[in-house]
Amino acid sequence: MIAIPTGARIYLALGSTDMRKGFDGLSMLAQQALAQDPFSGSLFVFRGKRGDLLKILWWDGQGFCLFAKRLEKGRFLWPVTKDGVVTLTAAQLSMLLEGIDWRAPQRTWQPSVAG
Repeated sequence: MIAIPTGARIYLALGSTDMRKGFDGLSMLAQQALAQDPFSGSLFVFRGKRGDLLKILWWDGQGFCLFAKRLEKGRFLWPVTKDGVVTLTAAQLSMLLEGIDWRAPQRTWQPSVAG
């Protein structure tokens, strides 16, 4: 597991992305479509049309890193808006990568008595 850099912003590119894009194509999307600086150290998350493939682009200070994850079953949960950007926390990104509904996670236990 690669740790998410402390203080890094995480941007989800809404809609679907052509997953044939690599370093250059995704960095151009981050810059033009998302209006963000791809060299800022932020993580940019893109999802393919079928919904089972994610790519994450990150500038580590020396060059771009490109991470990909494909689910064997199911789809990554994604906002229904066709364009724009959503920011996530590191915890929400972790849930997203595990296929968990990061938008409204359910707690498995609720305290009933204080003290």
